[in-house]
Amino acid sequence: MEEIRVRTDDNIEIAFNLTKQNNHENVLLICPGWFMTKDSKIFKEIASEFSRFIDTASMDFRGHGKSGGRYTFTSKEILDLKCVIEYLNTNYNKIFLLGFSLGAALSLLYTAEFGKINGIIAVSPPSDFDKIENRIWNFNAWYPTLFKKFEPARWISIRMGNLWGKKVKPADIIENIKCPIAFAAGENDPIVFPRHTRKLYEKTTAPKDFKLFKKGLHAEDLFTDNKEEFMKYCTNFLKQL
Repeated sequence: MEEIRVRTDDNIEIAFNLTKQNNHENVLLICPGWFMTKDSKIFKEIASEFSRFIDTASMDFRGHGKSGGRYTFTSKEILDLKCVIEYLNTNYNKIFLLGFSLGAALSLLYTAEFGKINGIIAVSPPSDFDKIENRIWNFNAWYPTLFKKFEPARWISIRMGNLWGKKVKPADIIENIKCPIAFAAGENDPIVFPRHTRKLYEKTTAPKDFKLFKKGLHAEDLFTDNKEEFMKYCTNFLKQL
């Protein structure tokens, strides 16, 4: 695994890990959501699982981990994706995106604006940032973060920026995406209710698929709690592209 640094058009340094295996021609870019980083235990495990059959890149969005700047909750983060994808484009024939929560929203926003992506797996994407439920008092919202993902070093690496910046709603641009999209949602997601993902799926005009994980929670928790089922769903989708 190699850590690479690139810069955005607004001069923010973005760090990502690149794992190469057996001279693969394609790469999967893993996009964590708010409060998660490429070097967190769960995202290292996700990258390791996928690297068995495809090269993987896993990034820190601005305001997270080893990247600079402050997080703007989708207002500016497509610039982070842009500079990482520009780097990957020089080395790979096909680029696929695996996004979680706001990372999934950003994957959709980027592809709608810039294209050049061959497939997207969107896990727990919100259809509209302003309508995210985020019931932080719910047991299933705080328990995974405090106990299953107890990483104080990651928590203190997070730098929050302007929460109120202008944001594009994924639901407003989803019809502009032409590449195949697989949507995954947790039935019991306390942060982004599955109705968000269902709405995006229904508005998508590109080839698409939708999977609701029974009793599943939010974003990367679908991998943690249902690893075999999650990996089967994602790998089957990618191998068709």
